[in-house]
Amino acid sequence: MLWACTPAAQPDPTPEPGPGPEPVPVDPVIPEAVPRYVWIDAAANFPYFANDKAYIAKEVKQLAEIGFTDLVVDVRPTEATVLWNSAVAPPATRLATWQGSHYGFVYREATWDYLQAFIDIGHAEGLKVHASLNTFVGGYGGYYGLESEGPIFSGKIPASWATVQNTADGLRSSYYEGVQGTVFLNPANDDVQAYILSLLKEVAAYDVDGIILDRCRYDDSGLQSDFSDISKTKFTEYIGGEPIGWPIFPAGSTTLPVGMGDQQKDWLAFRCKIIHDFIVKAADAVHGVNPKVKFGAYVGAWYSDYYTSGVNWASPRYLTHKLYSKWANSDYHNYGYADHCDYMFLGCYASTQSIYGTTEWTMEGFAARGRSLLMGDTVFAGGPDIGNPEGWQNGLKSAYIPKTFDAIVTKGCADGYFVFDLCHIRMFEYWNAFKKTFQDYTDTLTN
Repeated sequence: MLWACTPAAQPDPTPEPGPGPEPVPVDPVIPEAVPRYVWIDAAANFPYFANDKAYIAKEVKQLAEIGFTDLVVDVRPTEATVLWNSAVAPPATRLATWQGSHYGFVYREATWDYLQAFIDIGHAEGLKVHASLNTFVGGYGGYYGLESEGPIFSGKIPASWATVQNTADGLRSSYYEGVQGTVFLNPANDDVQAYILSLLKEVAAYDVDGIILDRCRYDDSGLQSDFSDISKTKFTEYIGGEPIGWPIFPAGSTTLPVGMGDQQKDWLAFRCKIIHDFIVKAADAVHGVNPKVKFGAYVGAWYSDYYTSGVNWASPRYLTHKLYSKWANSDYHNYGYADHCDYMFLGCYASTQSIYGTTEWTMEGFAARGRSLLMGDTVFAGGPDIGNPEGWQNGLKSAYIPKTFDAIVTKGCADGYFVFDLCHIRMFEYWNAFKKTFQDYTDTLTN
C-alpha cells in the first residue's frame, strides 16, 4: 500500500457503549515502506566489479547499510554480450567505459558467474536482486577509435537481424561499416524474438527476484525504424491491404508530418502492437520457468513522446487517442502493456531545477502522470538520473537527493523509488545523502 497517497486504515480506539470486556489494545498499523532500488549499469561499474567479488561485497554491504532494499544488475549491456553463464549468447569479456579523459576497454578475465555473485552477495545482505537486460540490441559500434563489440559484429548473430532505417538517403540497415553507437535488432523479426526469449529463460532459471527489460523498444533513430521487408509484410497484414506508400513516412523523417494520414497513425499503433505482443511472450517465458520471478520493464516516463520508440507502456484502459489524437488512432490503447507486468520502472529523469511540478519533465509530474497512465494495472517505481541531466553532471547535489524522493514517492505517489546509477553515488559521494533520506523516510512511517 502506498502510504503517502492511500493512508492505511487506523483502528477505532473508542470502546462500544455498555458493559463488556475492556477492548484489547491494538498496535497502530504502520504503513509498509516502499522498495528502494539502485541500478547497477554494467559498463559504468565494470572497472570495479568485473574481476573483484570482494569489491562487489563491499559496496553491496554499504548499499544495504544506507537503506536500499533492492539491486538492479545490468547483465546484458548495449554490447549485447552477457554477464551470466549462457549457452546461447557470448560472454562480456570487455566493455567500453569512460576513464576520466577518454573511453577505453575494461577487460574481464574472471570466469566466475557475475550474475550469480550478485545474487549470492545481495541475498546474504538481505537485498532482493533483479536482473536487467537490454533487449533489442545486437552490439555497439565503437566511439573514439575503439573496436566495435557484440555478437552482430562477431558474426554470432546474423547481420540481417538489424533494423532497417528510413534515412534521408533511403532505406539502410542500422548495421554498416563505421557505425557508431548501439545497433538495434528488429523487434518484428520472429528469429530475433526467439533469441531474446531464450536468454530470458536462462536468466529466469537463476534465483533472481525479478527480470526487467530495458530498451524493449525500437531503436534510437525513432520514427526512422523499422522498415524492413519483415515489418512491411506484417504491417500489410495488420491493415488488411497494401500500404499506400512505402516507407510510411518521407525519407529521413524524424518528426511527424503535418496532417497525419490514417495509415501513418496505423503504423505507430502497429509498432506498439509488436512490442506489446513481445512483452506478453516474454512474461510467459519468464513465468513458465519460474512463476515467482517478477517480470517488468523500464521505460522513459515521457509518455507524450514515447510513441517515437514504438511503445505504449500505459494501461490498455487508458484511451490514448482521447488526448493524443495527433498521433494515436483508436486502436493504439489496445497495445498498452502495463497489465502484463508485475512491476515497472519509470525514468523520471529531470534536471535539478525540475524536481517539483505537475507537468512532464518534472520528477513529481512524471511520477504522478505515470500513476494515472498505469491506472493501477501494475505497481511502479520512479527514479532520478543523478548524473546526466542538467545540474546533476558535476555532483555537489547532496541537498537535492531527499527532494527527488519526496517528489517521486511522497508527492508523485510512486510505489517505489530507484536511482540511476550506483556509479554516480560512488563518484559524487552521495552515500550519506541517501542514508539520511531513507532514514528520515522510515522514521515518518513509525511516527
